[in-house]
Amino acid sequence: MIPLIVNTPDPMLRVRVVSTRDSTDTVLKTLHKVGTLHIEESTELKPIDRKAIDQERGEISELLAGIEEVLACIPAGESVSPGQDVEVIYTRPFTEVDSEIRMLCTRLVKMHRQYSRLEGESERLASLKKRLSSLEQPPDARLGDLNFCGSYLFSGVFAIPVELYETLHARVKDYPFEDIAATVGNETVFYLIARTRDKEFIEATVREMRGEVLEIPDEDLSLGEFFQSVEDKISGLMEESSKLYGEIVAATRENLEKLVLFREALSAESEKLSALEKACAAKYVTLIEGWFPEASGEAAISEVRQNTEYVFIDTRKPEPSEEPPTRQRNARGLKPFQVIVNLFAIPKYREWDPTPVIAFSFALFFGLMLGDVVYALIVMLFAYKGLRFFVDDPDSEGVRLFQRILYISSGVALVIGLLTGSYMGNIYAFFGIESLALSEGVEQLLGNPLSFIVLSLFIGLIHVNTAHVLALIAGIRKKEKGIIPGKAGIFILQLAGIPWTMHSLLGVDIPLLTAPVYSALLYAVGLGVILIVASSIMQKGIFLGSIFWLFDITGILGDVMSYCRLAGVGLATYYLAFCFNMMATLISGMMPEGIVRLIAGSLIFIVILLIGHALNLVLAGICCFVHSLRLCFVEFLMKFYEGGGREYSPFHLRKRVFVPARGRA
Repeated sequence: MIPLIVNTPDPMLRVRVVSTRDSTDTVLKTLHKVGTLHIEESTELKPIDRKAIDQERGEISELLAGIEEVLACIPAGESVSPGQDVEVIYTRPFTEVDSEIRMLCTRLVKMHRQYSRLEGESERLASLKKRLSSLEQPPDARLGDLNFCGSYLFSGVFAIPVELYETLHARVKDYPFEDIAATVGNETVFYLIARTRDKEFIEATVREMRGEVLEIPDEDLSLGEFFQSVEDKISGLMEESSKLYGEIVAATRENLEKLVLFREALSAESEKLSALEKACAAKYVTLIEGWFPEASGEAAISEVRQNTEYVFIDTRKPEPSEEPPTRQRNARGLKPFQVIVNLFAIPKYREWDPTPVIAFSFALFFGLMLGDVVYALIVMLFAYKGLRFFVDDPDSEGVRLFQRILYISSGVALVIGLLTGSYMGNIYAFFGIESLALSEGVEQLLGNPLSFIVLSLFIGLIHVNTAHVLALIAGIRKKEKGIIPGKAGIFILQLAGIPWTMHSLLGVDIPLLTAPVYSALLYAVGLGVILIVASSIMQKGIFLGSIFWLFDITGILGDVMSYCRLAGVGLATYYLAFCFNMMATLISGMMPEGIVRLIAGSLIFIVILLIGHALNLVLAGICCFVHSLRLCFVEFLMKFYEGGGREYSPFHLRKRVFVPARGRA
């Protein structure tokens, strides 16, 4: 049966794997491929030789850095899968992989570093020319005059951030005989002539204030000749770097699948060594400890035993004092909303996982506030095609889960839009259609501000009290006596206080309730307040408890009223769309009749609709997501959920698709 309110994490088993020292590598590789063991630090035996592990990890890091440097030239937007299974190469000895990678990468790394050197030199020359040309020296001025050092005088060119130039000038103003300054971008470039004996102080002061002493080439050229030579050099460097870049890309593409495969194998080897660091060893045996999910533990243990001749595996349930990692287990449709819960906090191993109720409530809140067919379809399209342009790795697990959150939440908005007949507000009115609502009752309920607000308050009442019920159950389970009377008082206060308030203050009578019943309700309200005060004193002490009970009562009203944002954002989304539709009609209709209205009016009409609805969609999308998060976090989770668990991170062999990072050449 699928849990509808809260779930519990997967039961875990504590695992101890003891093997001979010679079998350690085989055991780790098997565990790596099985991919279910969350490894913990072992302390019962003496530590293993970490110096040797650090040395090997250093070699792996060096090889990985070389591969990443080579892969950096692949343009963003492409993706490459390993040419064969990572397990095939992972089972080979590391020495074989090491030599093959070095042979493959050495030439490519040298080419890439040569390309980077050419690019750096080109940028340096362009920057130097830009800085020197800003000083507005005569073209026939000699280059040597800008960088001279004699027995009495010296000259130099410096660059410093604009905001620090005045401070620097105040500190060295008494030293120069002459100085010229100019602003280039966010820095000030200045040329000065001063005594040679002051050279060291001036240069040190410039560097101290994050400035730079420009290196002027020691060439017998005028500025005009130097600028021309710089242009020629930059042109030559760009031509050479462009040719070299083409060679790098061609050579990299030729070996791309193998490089990606090697990268994954090296990453797996690094993880294996990291796991080995947490293990302990005696003279003849190695101990590895961690956590298995109970459901998959038997299969994993069987795999290790089949692949290793001498191994001992011991399993046991966690002790009450132990805190195993949390592996959340939710139905496929609810799993994406684990992202929402984990944004707040990862549930502890023995704590409820509120993902089911968060999934239903978040999607409902988002759908009620967006509630438009066209907007919902655009959000779905953005999740499918547009989201990848805002993340570095669009194929990562986190991005896929976030996409599914948007699909599900927008699906709810799509259904509500179909029921209420909201298509970019009332865009169908341009075609003479009065309504496209599939349900007249839902259209009236969500189209009328008062009824929408009442619905929002009713949803809030259910949502908030669900949190209070869960807090009460949690308090009973933990035997926290101070919570029980407080929660009971809150429920009594609402059950009695709402009908009494409606009767006494609003003049609304509830059927079957007579005058004596309303009088009894007032006593029930008093009982609820007494229970809340008692609970507050039991939890916070007499002094604080006698004050803070008031916030427990007002908090109920504030929490429920907070759900009015559902109506506020939902109505704002519709009426903004309605207003943009009306503006497009009115402004385009102001054009003179005839061909002008046909052409200019139609153009204005389309522009207003595009800009207006784009703005409304962006605002609505952000508001719907943020306010749904707030209602789930502040009004709901904070009442009963603690979190603070450790995420289950199994030691497993990854098989990732290579996706170039943004900003690469």
